[in-house]
Amino acid sequence: MNRIHIIIFTLIGFIITSNAQEVVPISKSLVLEKLIEGNQNIKISEEDFKQARADYRQTNAIFLPNITASHTGISTTNPLMAFGSKLNQEILTASDFNPALLNDPDQIQNFATKFEIQQPLINMDGLYQRKAAKAKMDATYLQTERNTDFLILEIDKAYMKLQLAYKNLEVLEKALEAANANKKLAENSYKQGFLQRSDVLSVEVRTTEVQNQMQIAKSNLENASNYLSFLMNDQQDVIYKPSDSLVVDGYSIKANIVLSESRSDIKAMQLATEAYTANNKADKMAFLPRLNAFGSYELYDDQIFQGAASGYLFGAQLSWDIFQGSKRFGKAQKSQAELDKAKLQYEQYLSQSKLELNKTKRMLIDSKNRLKLTELAVEQSKESLRIRTNRFKEGLEKTSDLLLSETQYAQKQLEYYQTIFEYNYTLAYLNFLTKE
Repeated sequence: MNRIHIIIFTLIGFIITSNAQEVVPISKSLVLEKLIEGNQNIKISEEDFKQARADYRQTNAIFLPNITASHTGISTTNPLMAFGSKLNQEILTASDFNPALLNDPDQIQNFATKFEIQQPLINMDGLYQRKAAKAKMDATYLQTERNTDFLILEIDKAYMKLQLAYKNLEVLEKALEAANANKKLAENSYKQGFLQRSDVLSVEVRTTEVQNQMQIAKSNLENASNYLSFLMNDQQDVIYKPSDSLVVDGYSIKANIVLSESRSDIKAMQLATEAYTANNKADKMAFLPRLNAFGSYELYDDQIFQGAASGYLFGAQLSWDIFQGSKRFGKAQKSQAELDKAKLQYEQYLSQSKLELNKTKRMLIDSKNRLKLTELAVEQSKESLRIRTNRFKEGLEKTSDLLLSETQYAQKQLEYYQTIFEYNYTLAYLNFLTKE
């Protein structure tokens, strides 16, 4: 029977060990490095920028020529086509002007190799469309930068949550040690007849409560680790342990913090407005004529991929779409409305950003004041617990009062570390709002 028990306990121990997650130490700098390398949102933003850059490069067409090449083969008895094919092949003779042959020619083969070039010269609407594409590309790049800044802020928050989880677990472990010590003391006092059974049960309830809180703290720790893994696009199922502890950030802020309009997301909205402005001008410039040059070089023969005869053509074309059934009028009105909307959105975003900045500055002041109060509360509750513990050992204090002091001390510590987290995150968020 003993051998069976040993085997069972060995298997249980093996299962627990194999299921235990690996604890991996990690620093904030390493987290940021992995974020830049592997985060999916950053990669998606980079692809958005590549799309905008590709759209901009397409507008090179207003400066660069359009060149095409073709090779066409025909066989015909059509009088006009047959005469023209012989003329292009430079094989026309006097006998070909015989009316009978002109009206009813023999079948003729013609193979034409043609190189064409079209060169835009003046295209005003295309110039403004290119300007709009350039503004959109720059805005997308700035928005990509802002998305990266936001993810760095999110990493700061996740890393601080991991630090907070470890601090909470540390506080609860000490609280459990104190609860177990009080439980042992209460049991001894009960055996000596100094306490009632209800007092011992109260201490046991307190011990169970701390154990439950520790289990929740461990779950929070795993959640924080999993979120960090998600941000870094790390597929490992591990528990991260920060290389540094949660302490008050000593970073000093400026006395007068103002919102900078050169912040990347605000600048991106400015560029977006410029893009809408350029698009509107492009729609208006569509009423103007366009000037394009063109040319071609042609090779003709009655054999495939040959060119015994050749010729060229070049010229210029001034074209003007005078009226398109009011389509351009409606398009210009639409782009004007989009421009007006973009201006309103920019002003609204700027106002919201200023409002958020002022709110965060007040939150930072409140967090700083609350930090001092919670630190003082921790010292007071610690001293109160020390006095009640000593009096309880001497039988001069009620069990309920001791448990109350013990609970308050643990709560004040948890509140203190939560306040540190809130203060540090508010400071990081303020830096995010004021980053240029």
